[in-house]
Amino acid sequence: MFKISVIGAGSWGTALAGMMVEKGLNVTLWAFEEHVVSDISKTRINKTFLPEYILPTNLHITSNLKQAVSNSDIILLVIPTQFSRSIIKQFLPFLKDDVIIVSASKGLEKTTLQTQSQILRQYTSATIAVLSGPSFAKEVVRKLPTAVTIAVEDEAVASRLQEIFTTDFFRVYTNNDILGVELGGSIKNVIAIAAGIADGLGLGLNARAALITRGLEEMCRLGAKFGANPRTFSGLSGLGDLILTCTANMSRNYTVGFRLGKGEMINDITTSMKSVAEGVETSLSAYELSKKLCVEMPIVEKVYNVIYNDISPADAVRDLMGRNLKSEFFDD
Repeated sequence: MFKISVIGAGSWGTALAGMMVEKGLNVTLWAFEEHVVSDISKTRINKTFLPEYILPTNLHITSNLKQAVSNSDIILLVIPTQFSRSIIKQFLPFLKDDVIIVSASKGLEKTTLQTQSQILRQYTSATIAVLSGPSFAKEVVRKLPTAVTIAVEDEAVASRLQEIFTTDFFRVYTNNDILGVELGGSIKNVIAIAAGIADGLGLGLNARAALITRGLEEMCRLGAKFGANPRTFSGLSGLGDLILTCTANMSRNYTVGFRLGKGEMINDITTSMKSVAEGVETSLSAYELSKKLCVEMPIVEKVYNVIYNDISPADAVRDLMGRNLKSEFFDD
């Protein structure tokens, strides 16, 4: 039987696994945490990451990677980017030759500044796709209308994956710009922290709108260095995801920023959270990448400085507003 393996039982991995089982697909969910496996096996609830959702009884759950991925047709990778390389190297020996690997993680690896697809391509020639877009797990399990994009270079594979993941409430569009989709999903988390900081400081809606718009410009600038399609950043994985994460307190990254704006320390914030806020690590990676590629990204730079150099949020805002005046677009 056609088999899908979901690697990572955080809120998003759990939601996607449940959604596909409800569609009638054969799905195995892999969790690193033994207590998550135990809870789901006994109660059908992921009490740690998605307690409001009762998973279907025919979802398979395991902490054994070989068992999870063996004979799978699709591997859906939903783990924090900082841990993905280690997990990828462990499961690759057990994959079928014609497997399709779909990344649903958002971030840049700190040590290499690489995206998930770039990491995967170092180890496998398998077909790689990226699933991204504005999609809170809590709304997906409530079956609220959601639209995302799946990026893959092969059009036939794109159409196949589009049909597999689409439901009557989860609409999937296709795109062939893998790196553009990944960069949008990564950088938007950093901009969301900036938006949260602004709201935590009580700077108002004008400031939030400015951060979203100028953050999109920074995203586009970085994408241009990678040869990404500029239209990608106006789509679901760019502007769509950016708007969602910058305006909703359900966003982990926005929440980190809001608490920073209220005066909390980053270590206290991150240690109090069950799930990973990818933007914290990505702010470092994106900052270093911008310097390496000579791309001006002032919002990313200020978020990095607030998190890693103890610059006060108020000073970061003051620095942004005091920058030299210039044209809105660099090509004017």
